[in-house]
Amino acid sequence: QVQLVESGGGLVQAGGSLRLSCAASGRTISSYAMGWFRQAPGKEREFVAAISWSGVNGLQGDSVKGRFTISRDNAKNMVYLQMNSLKPEDTAVYYCAASPSTIAVLAKAGGVSSWGQGTQVTVSS
Repeated sequence: QVQLVESGGGLVQAGGSLRLSCAASGRTISSYAMGWFRQAPGKEREFVAAISWSGVNGLQGDSVKGRFTISRDNAKNMVYLQMNSLKPEDTAVYYCAASPSTIAVLAKAGGVSSWGQGTQVTVSS
């Protein structure tokens, strides 16, 4: 079991950038696929991005492709989400997730063993 805590959310103007961080504890994340999801008011939880154990393989949701970048530092037990060119429709609570399964399975929210509490991102127009 791994415990996750997100940080870095806040209020930003459209076109701006934010960097979210996910700190893991309890276990090393080297054996987990890691990812980010988001949920806006009145909408279902949406997959944002995922990264494999090694950091070589990754997936991005279509709505954020080319704007968001996921990365990981296994030595520091950290996962990051760099968000650029933010849009008002990116406004949501962002959640970090860990899974012993593949990134493809994680992207469907299957096999997720740990969720963070979430961090609010608000993009103003």
